[in-house]
Amino acid sequence: MTIYDLKPRFQALLRPLVRAFAKAGITANAVTAFTCVLSVGLGIALCFRQDLFYLLPPFLFVRMALNAIDGMLAKEFGQKSRLGAFLNELTDVVSDAALALPFAFLPHVGWIPVTVFILLAALTEMAGVVAQSIGASRRYDGPFGKSDRAFVLGALALALALGFVPAPPLRFLFPILCVLLVLTTVNRVRRALQEAPEAR
Repeated sequence: MTIYDLKPRFQALLRPLVRAFAKAGITANAVTAFTCVLSVGLGIALCFRQDLFYLLPPFLFVRMALNAIDGMLAKEFGQKSRLGAFLNELTDVVSDAALALPFAFLPHVGWIPVTVFILLAALTEMAGVVAQSIGASRRYDGPFGKSDRAFVLGALALALALGFVPAPPLRFLFPILCVLLVLTTVNRVRRALQEAPEAR
C-alpha cells in the first residue's frame, strides 16, 4: 500500500478541472512541460534560499495534481502521443532530481547521500518503465514510489522550515531513504517478472 494507491480518488476530485483544461485547449504535453519548468525553477531557488523551504510542501501537492491532470488529459481526452510518453517519464525524473537537490546544501546532510538518493530514485522509475519492455505493465510498486518520496520530502521541508528537525537525524535520514529506494527497485523488478514470467 502506497500513496499512489489513492490516485483514483484524487483523480475524481480533479476531473472537473481536467474538463475545463480540455475545453480551454490546454494539452497534456503542455501541462507536463509546464510542471517540469516550475519544478526546476523552484529547485534552483531552494538551492540558494533554504529559508524558502516552506514553499516545497504546497508545491509538491500542486505538482502531484498537475501530474494527474496531464495523465487524465492524455487518457480521457484522446491526447496520448509518442512524444507525450517520453515527456511524461523524462520530465518526472528531471523534476524529482531538481526538487531533491536543495537538500544537499543543508548542513549535516551532504552531497553524497542526496546524490545517491537522486540516482536511486531515477533507477526505481527506470525499473518501472523497463517492465513494459518484457510485456508487463508500467510498475508503480512501493514501498517508496514517487508519491511517497514527495510526501517525505515535503514533510521534511516543512519540519525544516518550522525548525523542528535537529541536525543529528539528518545524517541518517537520506541513507535510510536510499535503502527504501533499493527495496522499491527490487520490488518492481520482481513484480514485473511475476507478471510476465515467460519474458527474457
